[in-house]
Amino acid sequence: MFPHSPPFSQVVRVLIKAPVAARQSNRPSNISLWYRMASTNASVWSLQDPSLIKNQAYIDGKWMNATEGGTILVTNPATDEELGTVPEMGLAETKSAIAAAGKAFASWGKTTAKYRHDILMKFYSLMQQHNDDLARIITLENGKTLTEAKGENAYSASFMEWYAEEAVRTYGEHIPSPMPNIRNVVIKQPVGVVSILTPWNFPSAMITRKLGAALAAGCTAVIKPPPETPFSALALAELSRRAGIPGGVINIVTTQKNVIEVGREMCESKIVKKVSFTGSTPVAKGLYGMAASTLKKVSIEAGGNAPFIVFDDADIDKAVEGAIACKFRGSGQTCVCANRIYVQSSVYADFASRLAEKVAAFKVGNGLDEKTTHGPLIHERAISKVTRHVEDAVSRGAQVLVGGKRVDGAGTFFSPTVLSEVPAGALFNTEETFGPVAALTKFETEEEVIALANDSDVGLAGYFFSRDVGRVWRVAEALEVGMVGTNTGLISHATIPFGGVKQSGIGREGGHGIEEYLNQKLIAFGGI
Repeated sequence: MFPHSPPFSQVVRVLIKAPVAARQSNRPSNISLWYRMASTNASVWSLQDPSLIKNQAYIDGKWMNATEGGTILVTNPATDEELGTVPEMGLAETKSAIAAAGKAFASWGKTTAKYRHDILMKFYSLMQQHNDDLARIITLENGKTLTEAKGENAYSASFMEWYAEEAVRTYGEHIPSPMPNIRNVVIKQPVGVVSILTPWNFPSAMITRKLGAALAAGCTAVIKPPPETPFSALALAELSRRAGIPGGVINIVTTQKNVIEVGREMCESKIVKKVSFTGSTPVAKGLYGMAASTLKKVSIEAGGNAPFIVFDDADIDKAVEGAIACKFRGSGQTCVCANRIYVQSSVYADFASRLAEKVAAFKVGNGLDEKTTHGPLIHERAISKVTRHVEDAVSRGAQVLVGGKRVDGAGTFFSPTVLSEVPAGALFNTEETFGPVAALTKFETEEEVIALANDSDVGLAGYFFSRDVGRVWRVAEALEVGMVGTNTGLISHATIPFGGVKQSGIGREGGHGIEEYLNQKLIAFGGI
């Protein structure tokens, strides 16, 4: 167990103004030759089915090393322990994976929807069957608690189940013609090969949310998982093989130093007909530009800066629960986390004290420890960004009620934090933090807070708490975001359309997201 925040009685409403010092990385500067040569550190996994751990990429139904022999070292962010290596692949392997997907599409794209439904349901069942192992893999490489990891696997599997059912409901239509001898029929066909690029914060769910739709539609895929969390993706590839998905339908290319050339090929290749990406807005813009070279279909879920609003008529206990659920999930490392928390002045002190009391009780530590409530941040860069945001706010007059600094010891831990009196000009209000910091800003009127909430170039999710039904409708419609949570901090599940507006992305995943992987074709029957 790692240290956590001091008791509530010592911190709430105490004005701490000392700057937070950044700690230098404690990761070893030299990695032993033994570890460089090892493929996996078997002792740390302790799985019921050790064969789920794969240290090779997956191309055309075969497990493969990199042509040039390079590897990527993967570590546990909670302990700095080395988990193993995966191949450092490049342009040549990416082209091979795309070619394999193109070849496989010739047959997979012609399978029946019922056939794909049945295979996806097998995939879903296998993910449920191996829930404990898949969750442990997520925890070890990502750091989130085992409870959260089990929840992620259930969420991840739900996309396979949902899209299995959507596969058999990709209905076409008959459109009446103004001419008596013409019959207009619209059918839907898979777009073809899909490039899938995913982030580390949901190592499994960000893949299945895209892959489930692609497979259900009849598409084949090339997946580039993040270098921080590749083992979850490779475990899914192994389960896809067991489910009966043919070689070449799913391909996984692992890379770190070659990410630019790999990403470019996945976007610009003429064989690829669609790109689906989840990640930061700057990277999204770059990939979007590359994909534009061939005018292929694109789905993008980019960065967010979610407002969380507490009105004076809110149920404060429910609002605190909602803030904890959507701010501190995954230690604040989700794209729909509350990033800007606005509280109406008359309930500001009450909300702040109740939230601080709850956060002070969090237990920070290794996600495998059942007492842990919150795990580490993913890497040193994440620690640096959160530290910079906290220091900026404090320098502008914000006060630390709980936490506010890095946790000493191994791993990349940052104390769950509550800041009060955060000014509107602080970095928290202009940049996505991606860390466990609740930054509270006071507001007076509904009109004022809507203007503050909408003062952002991005618009993924937004939340607010109010018991006034008229206000609920007004604010929900006024917020410039793709998804709104009213009186709840949790909005994500497989059946709803997930996505944003403005610079938060293009297209939708989940819900009827299978449409993003289908082309409509008109067939006009004449001579009738």
